[in-house]
Amino acid sequence: MKLINVGFGNMVNAARMVAIVAPDAAPVKRLVQDARDAGRVIDATCGRRTRAVIVMDSDHVVLSPLQPETVAGRMEDKGKGTDEEDVE
Repeated sequence: MKLINVGFGNMVNAARMVAIVAPDAAPVKRLVQDARDAGRVIDATCGRRTRAVIVMDSDHVVLSPLQPETVAGRMEDKGKGTDEEDVE
């Protein structure tokens, strides 16, 4: 299980991520509002501006203060490096 830092030490399971999108478009705003109404929003922004919306396979929506490119880059970095378990 790979955990990705989505800001301020908050982590999400990379295998359960479906999409990372910018919050600017109206359909994304509607997705976040619908999830908020249903109690499926996880706000990891710590009061900062939302810059990325992460959709999970469990229909939860994670709000992140990081740019979508940053979150995607962290996913790629986790895959390239060697795990500590592999070094032994």
